[in-house]
Amino acid sequence: MATEDEKTLRDKLNRETAKISWDELQRYYASGTLVAIKPGLDLIEVACHFSVDNKREVEQQMAAGGVFRPDQQQAQDWFDRKTEHWAVVIAPWVLIQEIP
Repeated sequence: MATEDEKTLRDKLNRETAKISWDELQRYYASGTLVAIKPGLDLIEVACHFSVDNKREVEQQMAAGGVFRPDQQQAQDWFDRKTEHWAVVIAPWVLIQEIP
């Protein structure tokens, strides 16, 4: 069961999440601040882990491949397909999840 603080944080992050095109995200990729979340994971849940600095959970998700730093091949694929993503900022990171 989520605590009231966790619910408040989830609600805040949910309100701050927006759709954005890959064209608009390229500058964050270039600056190295972009973190991608694979489909199937809950973007808001992952953002909560980043927000409260839950390094153990973030490292586990990265090791499992569900959370990753996009490489050039992935960036080119998103560019070629003109993708849209859900995005939320957890400074200094911009967390994104491709919209199917």
